[in-house]
Amino acid sequence: MTEIDHSNWSRTIPFKVDVAGIIHLMGAALYSRPEAAVRELIQNAHDAIIRHRQVDLQYTGRIDVVQQRELGVLEFHDDGIGLSAEEAEQYLGTLGIGITGLLKGEHPSSASSLRQSMGMIGQFGIGLFSAFMIADEVTVTSCRRDDSQGIRWRAGPNTEILLSSDDRKSPGTTVSLKLSDMHRDWLLDADKLENVIRSYADYLTIPIYLNRGTSRINVIQSQWFDPTPDEEQLELEIASHFEETPLDVIPIHCSTPHPISGSLYVSPQRTPGFSDLSVVTVTVQRMVISSRVQDLIPPWASFVRGVLELSACRPTTSREELVRDATFRSVSQVIENKLFERLEYLADFDRSRFDSILNWHRYMLAGAAITIERLRTLLSKTYRFQTSHGELSCKEILAASGTNPIFESEFERVVWYNSDRRQESVVNQFFSSGIIPCVHTTRSFEESLLAAMIADETSECATDLRYANLASPGFARDILQIGETKPASEKWQAFLESANAAILLAEFRDDQPVVAFLNEKHELVKTFDQLKRNGSVPAAFQRLIDRHFDSCQHLRNEVLLNTNHRLVARALEQPTSSPLASVLRLLVLNALNGLGAASARQAAHTLASDLDWIADALWGKS
Repeated sequence: MTEIDHSNWSRTIPFKVDVAGIIHLMGAALYSRPEAAVRELIQNAHDAIIRHRQVDLQYTGRIDVVQQRELGVLEFHDDGIGLSAEEAEQYLGTLGIGITGLLKGEHPSSASSLRQSMGMIGQFGIGLFSAFMIADEVTVTSCRRDDSQGIRWRAGPNTEILLSSDDRKSPGTTVSLKLSDMHRDWLLDADKLENVIRSYADYLTIPIYLNRGTSRINVIQSQWFDPTPDEEQLELEIASHFEETPLDVIPIHCSTPHPISGSLYVSPQRTPGFSDLSVVTVTVQRMVISSRVQDLIPPWASFVRGVLELSACRPTTSREELVRDATFRSVSQVIENKLFERLEYLADFDRSRFDSILNWHRYMLAGAAITIERLRTLLSKTYRFQTSHGELSCKEILAASGTNPIFESEFERVVWYNSDRRQESVVNQFFSSGIIPCVHTTRSFEESLLAAMIADETSECATDLRYANLASPGFARDILQIGETKPASEKWQAFLESANAAILLAEFRDDQPVVAFLNEKHELVKTFDQLKRNGSVPAAFQRLIDRHFDSCQHLRNEVLLNTNHRLVARALEQPTSSPLASVLRLLVLNALNGLGAASARQAAHTLASDLDWIADALWGKS
């Protein structure tokens, strides 16, 4: 029996790689769709033609894609630079170097800037191998431009590659795919294949032909890549391509700090919330990377769409997205600045177009402006709030607002607001006789937006934002013109208990006998109490409600009885059993109900009783 030597030892062993397995795993891991193989092969053909153009300025080049349905074969032809036998062996058979490695014999990692300056797309040396996602066998025939000997390169599912001579004499390359059964039907359907090619290569500057047709299938030229586009033609082209009429078109062409070329547009499609992601189509060297690139457009402008050529940005290995690096972030900042500049220009020089954008995307822009100062500055003069004096911008609201310097020492200006839609009409009545407006911030974000806009302006004038109700300092005195309020007597508080409100007495304008003010937290408490009695609230949620509103139990709605009004004055002089007392209680309940206050069953019963008593009194019954 041989003894095992347990002493320390070492030796060098080679990696053992299952090439076929690696290629299969690479395709599945890198590419989300098999159509990507078509894009990679067109990309290789494009780069070969670009290299040919570098040595022959009269040469144009073309790419032909040919379907051979009977044979189950798909072919990609180009008349580019071609390959020699040495190049085919060195680069086509080495995963990770590929065509890009032909640039002066450099590895692609060191050839990036040269590749970009030459207008080439290929980068990772894996494009050809993506063909195995859709093919069982790949054959490449090629002839280099300055060589008279053609070559043939063939690879299948095994680990060996067959490289041989070929009788091809014309410069260029043909990649022939023997399609796998699962991909044969759609790749040999002319309409489906044309759609795939156009989705990736519609803007390539090299013409692409399908099945030796006489007309190219890719557009090549587009107004949105033109540095000086015809505005009307550009708008029509965008409307046709994206199948919607833009509210505005924003051409973007700059060379620093990174080249950007293309056009964005404001979509008429409303976005439902503040968190929708912005998407845009991006090309690199005119090859479409994705039609849904996120993070380039700022979140506040998710209604912006378009096409951008970003040659400085780096695609991911799968070429289905862009790498989120410093260049990407810099380009995103440039785009955001261009969008701001466009909106600011429209606000100053084309107000009707700006207003159409603002009206269409009001919630998105206003919601985002709460946290974005530059957007807030723009909207402070353009976003119009509903007020007691009609629609006004924040600038106009501030200009119209003031305060009483005798009583106000801390603030030079007070802006009044109301967030309860139910109280709009009564608040409008209070403010109608003066020049100071009250802002109705009835949309959930408007109160925060107004507060942020006012905070931006406080450096010039100390301003306070106050809710329009009796509890706010100065409201009764300056707006209602009430000198003093006092609680009603215990007798009248008890008589009006069904109103479930604090009853106050005051003298003010004599055309309103009763004025009611709702307390939002009180109303919520009443609503939750009703749900609790009905058993509609889960126990855990009820405990949260109880903790949150525990300190609000003492809060109540408020009702002002105008002692300057004849009916109120006469009623208060009489006992609570008189008909006028019932009329007064009827007015109190109606004032609260008119604002949508939550009323108890007792209030409805009291209301009916008062109506009966008034009717009897009018008919002379005791």
